Amino acid sequence: MSNFDARPQVLAVPPAHERQIPATSSETSAVNPWPLALLARNLKAHIEKVPQLWVEAQVISLNNRRGSVFIDLKDLEADATFSLALFGRAAYSIGKDVVPGARVVVLAKPSFWVPSGRLSLVGERIHAVGTGNLHERLQQLREALAAEGLFADSRKKPLPLLPQKVGLVTGRDSDAMKDVIRNASLRWPGVVFEVRQVAVQGANAVREVCAALSELDADPLVDVIVLARGGGSFEDLLPFSDESLVRAVAAAHTPVVSAIGHEADSPIVDAVADVRASTPTDAGKRIVPDVAEEFARISEARGRIDRAIAGYLSNQWQYVQQLRQRPVFTSPENDLGWRADDVHRLRERALVSVQHRLAREQDAVAHTLARVRSLSPELTLRRGYAIVQRADGALVRDASALTVGEKLTVRAGVGSADASVTGVHASNVDA
Repeated sequence: MSNFDARPQVLAVPPAHERQIPATSSETSAVNPWPLALLARNLKAHIEKVPQLWVEAQVISLNNRRGSVFIDLKDLEADATFSLALFGRAAYSIGKDVVPGARVVVLAKPSFWVPSGRLSLVGERIHAVGTGNLHERLQQLREALAAEGLFADSRKKPLPLLPQKVGLVTGRDSDAMKDVIRNASLRWPGVVFEVRQVAVQGANAVREVCAALSELDADPLVDVIVLARGGGSFEDLLPFSDESLVRAVAAAHTPVVSAIGHEADSPIVDAVADVRASTPTDAGKRIVPDVAEEFARISEARGRIDRAIAGYLSNQWQYVQQLRQRPVFTSPENDLGWRADDVHRLRERALVSVQHRLAREQDAVAHTLARVRSLSPELTLRRGYAIVQRADGALVRDASALTVGEKLTVRAGVGSADASVTGVHASNVDA
């Protein structure tokens, strides 16, 4: 058997007043450690040797309490914060331009508070520097992006009615993630999430959020992307006003829902996102429909359809009943009799009309024939006129053109006769 004993080993360490305390930290050991208070005192003594120095930073928050001012400072570039305390004359000399978001320089000395083990700065003077006000810079960026049209409603994409998959970019094991998933699942139990847990504050937040957004935007199954983060200070929400992140959201092909902070918070990404949710909980309610409401709508629609069909069938049944009660269906032989009488009357009228028309046409033909006959040359000859023709058949119209002894043919109304010219007489009719 092994001689290894898995039970924890209990060290025998005498109380501090019964042993010789090591003079330096390198001399300490497990059985002869420093008391915590000694470490705190030594740290305080070491830190207080650091002289006053000028520090550049940005004001995150400012609190004036009973003549003392307490300020949270943040490095302009890196993820580093410090507390600054101003007392007495230093507190009263703060200018009006020292406000949250301002860039400042501070003359201060590091200080270590032994009871709480807290390291802070005690300031002597503080001044705002140039135009470093972060709020002003963010406002300038907001105005520039608005001028480009990135906030316009016309470019915002509508959310799908029921997404195949929801992309969720959120903090690691955050309450915001739980709120979105829980509220969406309560509304639509079958909703599927593709979650990317990233840093949502600090120096790496912008890079990680942009990478997760790009990855989800490239997934063809993801129909909507939610950026979710719980509440926080102005400093904590700064990554979601970063220009590169804002432009990445604007360039996404997939609709993006912004759910950053509380309702009062308004990072720039809220303005460029396709939908702005006041909280992560609100985002969970916006991305999927409520299954209970949808079932109620379906039930209401089915009820309207049933009523419409029943009403239509009832109207048609009443119409059929009215048709069945008409005389043509109740006594069809009567209607046939009426129709037979109508046919007989129509036949009589047609026959009379044809006869009248024939009589009129016969009269017209007779009149036309009489007019034609009155114009016939034969009828003129029968009234005593005659036609004189020369031997070649030419008609004689001028007697002076004839010669004595010339042979002629005379045609009367009935028959003809041969003749010869015995004499020519001049006309006694004036020309």
